[in-house]
Amino acid sequence: MKYIFLMFFFLNCVLTTQAQHKAPLENNVMVTSLEQKTQVYTNDKQELIVNVSPKDVLKFKAAGLVRYSDLGAKGDGTTDDIDVIAATHAFANLHGLLVKADAGATYYIGGKERTAVIQTDTDFGTAVFIIDDTEVKNRNASVFTVSSGLKPIKLEKISSLKRNQQKIELSLPGPCLITVTNSNVKQYIRFGLNLNDGSSQTDIFIVDKNGKVDMNAPIIWDFEQITEITALPIDKNLLKISGGRFTTIANQAESKSIYYNRGIAIRRSHVLVEGLQHYIKGEGDHGAPYGGFLNIGNCAYVTVKNTVLTGHKTYTTTGRAGKPVSLGTYDLSANRAVNISFLNCSQTNDIDDSKYWGILSSNFCKNLLYDHCTLSRFDAHQGVANATIRNSTLGHMGINAIGSGLLTIENSTVRGRSFVNLRSDYGSTWQGELLIRNCVFVPAGGKSVAASLISGSYSGQHNFGYTCYMPERITIENLRIDDAKHPDNYLGPTIFANFNPQMTNNTYQEKFPYVKTREVILRNVTTASKKALRISDNLFLFKDVKIKI
Repeated sequence: MKYIFLMFFFLNCVLTTQAQHKAPLENNVMVTSLEQKTQVYTNDKQELIVNVSPKDVLKFKAAGLVRYSDLGAKGDGTTDDIDVIAATHAFANLHGLLVKADAGATYYIGGKERTAVIQTDTDFGTAVFIIDDTEVKNRNASVFTVSSGLKPIKLEKISSLKRNQQKIELSLPGPCLITVTNSNVKQYIRFGLNLNDGSSQTDIFIVDKNGKVDMNAPIIWDFEQITEITALPIDKNLLKISGGRFTTIANQAESKSIYYNRGIAIRRSHVLVEGLQHYIKGEGDHGAPYGGFLNIGNCAYVTVKNTVLTGHKTYTTTGRAGKPVSLGTYDLSANRAVNISFLNCSQTNDIDDSKYWGILSSNFCKNLLYDHCTLSRFDAHQGVANATIRNSTLGHMGINAIGSGLLTIENSTVRGRSFVNLRSDYGSTWQGELLIRNCVFVPAGGKSVAASLISGSYSGQHNFGYTCYMPERITIENLRIDDAKHPDNYLGPTIFANFNPQMTNNTYQEKFPYVKTREVILRNVTTASKKALRISDNLFLFKDVKIKI
């Protein structure tokens, strides 16, 4: 009997030690399996202690899942359940179990600094989650973080990289997402009311275990020096997050550029989010902006499907130039991410209502996709390499992009002020091609405006940290321009807006020359106004562009 007791004690200690080792210590969670009742509590150090009795461990493992109520969540819409939610995921992560929310439950989540780490499939089902941001302890602490159990690998021997390099001399345990930085070079040096000093040169790309680069998302910069390079192992198995009706009670903070990141942060590759809904209530006449309820970063192969989102109300602040600026605020964001798809996504707001900011922000991404989406905006701030929009409708903020590669828009309707806006604050640059096929353009949602397909602005006097390009080739096939409502002096739509009204002859000198479009291919472009498509109001600026019909 003594030996049986000792063996049980030994196994208990092993399980306890293993749990403590694997639990996400940065979130102050400790999982044990002592011969005590199943309970969740915090100690005097504010560490979250999760004890699941050996009997319950066996029961949950046999079922292959654990519910929030199994560990004590009330789900009554009043009790703050975040500790139990976080504890449930910590236990599930340790044993590889599915997590299920309880049908009909309403989980209230207050402003406590506690993040639930998701590493296993999670079914939020029909449950309701109320995220109260009126009193938040740490605005940067996400409510959920989807993370990998695979550890990042520091790469010490890689000192330089070349654009379109096909292989790196290294050996890895499997496919990885490589993130690389040169802090000695600044790019995306922003111009305008939100001017800044730029960001460190950055790239992300995928390699196999032998260092072969996936050329569908190639290296886009020359790195003469590298200050940091990391390999993030890519999980083989798909992690699924499904269902859930989330409502954010908006913060009441001062309207300035201090972002709230109180949603679901996805930091693991191979993730599917499906059937999620996000709503917002409580927005008043002021508030701080949001960085994205779904915040995707440092990962690859993420799909958001059949999901309903909500645009945030637009507030204003004083920009670095000392003038009023709108605060960008988002329900979707993607940063340093590759192969990210949004499929059949929509939003609760009217996509033409300018009271609400555009729904997506992205930086340093590759291969972004909208398919069957109805959203107010697609936006690439600090560059996207390759983007596709198809079978979709874009609202009042339209398509805003800078970057490289191929920008494809097909079978879609765009209701912005231009069909594509090349962002002037980052140099109106697209180093590659633009393809528009089988689309409808409704300028400014049908308001009376002078229509341009491609807008932007470039003075040639500001250093953005890179050479700026217009798309080398633009192909437009089967485009219908619904410009029936237009100003009295309307001469017809233009391919290009007037990118530089001061540049009307050869006397104007660009300190940083703009590489113009080489050719535009037009096939079957029609207008409701019956007025012909023109190249631009500034003929000099685009005098060397070849138009092929």
